[in-house]
Amino acid sequence: MTAVATDPAAPAAEDALLVQRVGNGDRAALAELYARHAGWLTVRLQRRCGDPELVDTAIQDTFLAAWKQADRYQPTGEVGAWLWTIAIRRLIDQLRRRPPPAPMADVAPLADVIVHEIPLALGHTELGAAFAALDPDLQAVMAATALDGLTNSEAAALLGIPPGTVKSRLSRARQILQERLR
Repeated sequence: MTAVATDPAAPAAEDALLVQRVGNGDRAALAELYARHAGWLTVRLQRRCGDPELVDTAIQDTFLAAWKQADRYQPTGEVGAWLWTIAIRRLIDQLRRRPPPAPMADVAPLADVIVHEIPLALGHTELGAAFAALDPDLQAVMAATALDGLTNSEAAALLGIPPGTVKSRLSRARQILQERLR
């Protein structure tokens, strides 16, 4: 299936009803859920991984998991957030399964790719300005952990760095943000 970018802010009530229908085995509801969310999920995953095959597999695995888990979905938050949590974990699973690539000097670091959407997510706030002023490596760790909700180990796998480096960068980023926001 080819994902079409749609508005990630689809009405929450409609999405919750779609998930309920999916939980009852309604394939048309799954197709609608896919049409509403696969596009923006794909774009966000592509910002974290440059391999279109891994992203496509993660998207397909996401909606397969949604199909299997929809009957247990608790509508305590937005469906998009639930799908994003599944999608990012599926991407991490894909990244763990493949061998690490050989280093290439002329490729932009993953941190440069990840942070493009962050200032938009934070808007024109003091926090957004402070975040935008962080070193890109610190931004990448903050984005993976604070914004995407990944554990330090998952962020390490996603960014291709040791878990200890994630912890130290996260600590440094928090310290800088606290200083700038005083």
